[in-house]
Amino acid sequence: MTAVSKSFQYILKNFQDTEALGRKLGQLAQPGDVILLHGDLGVGKTTLTQFIAQGLEVPEDQYVSSPSFALMHEYPGRLPLFHMDCYRLAGEEDIEGAGLVDYIGGAGLAIIEWPDRLGSLQPKERLDLFLEALDETTRQCILWPQGESWSSRIAALSL
Repeated sequence: MTAVSKSFQYILKNFQDTEALGRKLGQLAQPGDVILLHGDLGVGKTTLTQFIAQGLEVPEDQYVSSPSFALMHEYPGRLPLFHMDCYRLAGEEDIEGAGLVDYIGGAGLAIIEWPDRLGSLQPKERLDLFLEALDETTRQCILWPQGESWSSRIAALSL
């Protein structure tokens, strides 16, 4: 029998709610953590990552941008932030060939957009975060922790 972890749903009514969630997640992050960001183009995955970076104390002069064409951006902070975008990659072989696997579960926090491309490379211990636009400013956010470490931290999350 496999245990199913509990998911947590939040309605982010505005930019400030997104900022609060992102900062909290950055503050909760530990070395080796992985956050998989799921959501359509333009839903706010990179914006949320910018706020997570603030929670990680990434210096303000380090502008967090979408890594769509570079595949990965690295930022210094309380923990290194490895922001990856697998949108342009076909699958596991491309991801391994690009060397992105080396940053998953390492010394910092890995945030991965378009994680479906990872296939079997998805780590067992991770936080799956699903963003969906409900209207122009409102987002539904579902946090689905995989593994005990994320489960206990997300259960204690207060916004």
